[in-house]
Amino acid sequence: MVFSERIQGIQPHFRVLEIGPGATPHSRSDEFLELQYSSDAERIAQSGYEGILQTRKPVHYYNGSRFPFADQSFDYVICSHVLEHVADVSLFCSELCRVAPRGYLEFPLVYYDYLYNIELHCNLLYARGNSIYWMKKNQTPIQQLQSVTRFFQHTLSRRYDGFIKQLSSYFFQGFEWEGKLSAIEVSDVQELVHRDSLLNIPEHTQPKRRKYYGVQRLKKSVKVLLTGSY
Repeated sequence: MVFSERIQGIQPHFRVLEIGPGATPHSRSDEFLELQYSSDAERIAQSGYEGILQTRKPVHYYNGSRFPFADQSFDYVICSHVLEHVADVSLFCSELCRVAPRGYLEFPLVYYDYLYNIELHCNLLYARGNSIYWMKKNQTPIQQLQSVTRFFQHTLSRRYDGFIKQLSSYFFQGFEWEGKLSAIEVSDVQELVHRDSLLNIPEHTQPKRRKYYGVQRLKKSVKVLLTGSY
């Protein structure tokens, strides 16, 4: 989760479900929902290679369609970095609203996948209010860029991701929702990008160099010895 500090709406008495928690669930989650994978290796891959969830809290499994809960079983649902993986975005969003009246959603944006083309990501997404615009990634030319994105995948695996962290609000969306979520399938990538008015990227500044006064004094002493003057 990139923006955990944005989860502000959980009240002390709320019953909280987290979907796809990976190995690092939110501390406030009471129960978990996981897709039924064919192997632990696939489960670990889908969670970003974080490992296997270790918990004594209830863990439920489902087959990718309806969630195994009655209507409004929870007060709040956390769903971070899951929506880009699901087979049916519209069904998934309707299930979120069915089991809880509010929650938190987080996912990567098209910019992230056009750099790294994460193989396990099926969908490209963008939220405006409570509307989730989405399209299947295979409906875009991104697969034609594999020879380019492979390089960036290597840089990511070696943790050259500083500028992603610096500009995280441009590469990911994370927000609380309440009420109704609408999932709208689109056919144009232009529906999934930031509007120009939002591209207020600050100028990058280099960190100030630290002054090493011991070295400066040494240089000054050498100058005195060589020239006899300050």
